[in-house]
Amino acid sequence: MRTRTVHTVHPSPLGDLLLTGTAGPSGLTLTSLSMPGQRGAPAVRQEDLDDGPFAEAHRQLDAYFAGRRTRFELPLDTTGTPFQRAVWQALENVHHGTTTTYGELASRLDLPRADLRAVGRALGDNPLLLVRPCHRVIGADGSMRGYAGGVERKLWLLTHEGALQPALM
Repeated sequence: MRTRTVHTVHPSPLGDLLLTGTAGPSGLTLTSLSMPGQRGAPAVRQEDLDDGPFAEAHRQLDAYFAGRRTRFELPLDTTGTPFQRAVWQALENVHHGTTTTYGELASRLDLPRADLRAVGRALGDNPLLLVRPCHRVIGADGSMRGYAGGVERKLWLLTHEGALQPALM
């Protein structure tokens, strides 16, 4: 059996999430998780729609949104430049319920401050939103810098994870 590209949609409080992956004899490798209206979301073909290989991803996403999961354990595609992969790997150490800054992330990678924009670009190129938690990276002044899924979704995620207090209305 050869590998094939497949996709599914996962309903969530953030809207329908588009998941893409490569299905093969050893299971599914998740290649992308994108949000409605996201810039750079992959184009998919209707004939590649297949929910079956995504059963575990659906289960883990449901548990995350229900507050029962704080970390994803799915096979992920690591396609990217060596620099991007290093930045994405550093996200693994930004735990649920916490945030870090672009400068702190660069420091963890032993990068000079001059590389902060490159760190930001690598985060913006992260194809696995939510699963690779780039939403946990904020500005040094506590501001919500860009997020490919939209700043309002970043705020929602950080509040859901307990890193921000809910706003009183």
